[in-house]
Amino acid sequence: MDAYSDIKKGERGAWISIISYLILSTFKLISGVIFGSSALTADGLNNLTDIIASVAVLVGLRISQKPPDLDHPYGHLRAETVAALLASFIMATVGIQLFIETIRNWVAGGGSQVPNMSSAWVALISAVFMYLVYRYNRKLAIQINNQALMAAAKDSRSDVFVSIGAAMGIIGAQFGLPWLDRVAALFVAVLICKTAWDIFTDATLVLTDGFDEKQLLNFRTSVARIPGVETIKDMKARVHGNKVLVDVVVQVNPGLNIAEGHRISDEIERRMMKKHNIMNVHVHMEPYEHHGE
Repeated sequence: MDAYSDIKKGERGAWISIISYLILSTFKLISGVIFGSSALTADGLNNLTDIIASVAVLVGLRISQKPPDLDHPYGHLRAETVAALLASFIMATVGIQLFIETIRNWVAGGGSQVPNMSSAWVALISAVFMYLVYRYNRKLAIQINNQALMAAAKDSRSDVFVSIGAAMGIIGAQFGLPWLDRVAALFVAVLICKTAWDIFTDATLVLTDGFDEKQLLNFRTSVARIPGVETIKDMKARVHGNKVLVDVVVQVNPGLNIAEGHRISDEIERRMMKKHNIMNVHVHMEPYEHHGE
């Protein structure tokens, strides 16, 4: 139940992102047209993709709250990871299109217009605003251990640098280098694709049951120190939404009775939950055989 209440908190962060991006994208797109800035317009288009990505995250969080059923005995928590994966596809598509369109306009003779300096202030104010959104969502994502919300936070962080880059291009154009505005637009496109790639790799690692080896080693150390555990024959872990599922095969004294074995199993579950916040541990016991005696 705690996992699902955490997901409800994650929805709040997704809504904050959606509302923030809606306001900023409208502000930037209008300002980009009025002040003649390609970089600011590109930044506004970036925020439009962020709206779609944040909506995908929100939908994923909603689906992940569905209880387990016959087809999903572990629940629907991985829906948030699928949502993050879809968001990365959307962002990559827009980033590539923006890059191609900027090059096409440049080759066609664009890029000579000097944008109004006011557009730089719009970009800088947006950077400050998105930094605050990033800090809020990052703190909440760490608190509830939510991958989808962390992806949204990373997206917000990249938007900070995107807006700063757009402002630098606009300011540079004021000093007789109008092509810097186009360069800034290309920088925006590349950052969109880079963020999409980072989210994609994180999501695919989870969906293919990849897991951090160092963290798994910490798990093994904790189990090995439990009285009654002779050796750890095998241990696996995978991420399921904001949960970590662990399968461990331990070897114990073959002379133990069922009650003693059950006590060790309970202690493994308790230790893993208390020290590593593991909500689901599957323990399999085998008799410990002494070799070389």
